Amino acid sequence: MRIDVLQLAADLTRSGEAFAIAVVVRREPASSAQVGNTALVTESGHFHGWLGGSCIQPTVVREAIAALADATPRLISLSPDPNADHRPGVKVLPMTCHSGGSVDIYIEPLMPAPRLLVFGVSAAAQALARLGRAMGYAIDAVDPEADSATFPDADRVMTEFVADEFRTRPASQRRRLFAVVATLGQRDEEAVWAALGAEPAYLGVVASRRRFAQIRQTLLGRGASPEMLDRIANPAGIDIGATAPEEVALSIMAEIVQVRHAPASTNAEPQRAVTPEELDPVCGMTVVVATARDVVEHGGRTYYFCCGGCRERFLATPERYAVIVAS
Repeated sequence: MRIDVLQLAADLTRSGEAFAIAVVVRREPASSAQVGNTALVTESGHFHGWLGGSCIQPTVVREAIAALADATPRLISLSPDPNADHRPGVKVLPMTCHSGGSVDIYIEPLMPAPRLLVFGVSAAAQALARLGRAMGYAIDAVDPEADSATFPDADRVMTEFVADEFRTRPASQRRRLFAVVATLGQRDEEAVWAALGAEPAYLGVVASRRRFAQIRQTLLGRGASPEMLDRIANPAGIDIGATAPEEVALSIMAEIVQVRHAPASTNAEPQRAVTPEELDPVCGMTVVVATARDVVEHGGRTYYFCCGGCRERFLATPERYAVIVAS
């Protein structure tokens, strides 16, 4: 694996950004790819590394973005005869490189750790921080009275909260951001208002229904919309008859896990924007518009190509391929 790809992977991991690693695991001549060739694809579709001919890149980028969307690895095969190359567990796609070989590529999405914002210094808040950390969450403890002694398991302890830091993060991070207000009577409204500003995928408030109704009225007066407040889970957590702080924390983390793994149709998390794609008019391959390097303007229309070879064939007889696309 190239050192620059490893370094980029380390940098993205430190910044909490999602990315995918693609590795050539099998090849058949005369593909220029070699077993072990590795590339990295960012969530925005930028490609770094080498996997063989440039005609492979658009397919890998598209499949890597899809793997990041569902956080599921996949094994793809680029074959000159996809209909004859079906294998269990392998997604077979057309190989458009003119070499005639085939390549199998394993794509592994690497997601940032989910992040849990815990507001308050109550016993329930401290139990949440401990349990969340044990479950692999990055923990941010937020309260004017919070310190590292109160939250030894937290990654960060914040006495002041800046919602913009979270609201401006990449989509993959905001989909994995969860918040719980466990202030229990101390600055409840301020904490809920701050948590709403971060736009988490889940916000739970540890309070009685009567107390939350009071919080809700106060926040409506501050300008919060009913729709925003309706998305708040109260009482926070799944009803398991919890009484002790550790039991309350368990019920809340169970509800967060439920939200994380809910089907996309029912999950309230922000949805990933659709990546614009176009068909290469020469070979028919799908090309991601944002990362296409071979582009031609012809007849008032923009055409996108998987590689320079397809672009040159189009330029030689544009009327032939333009008619095919228009039809």
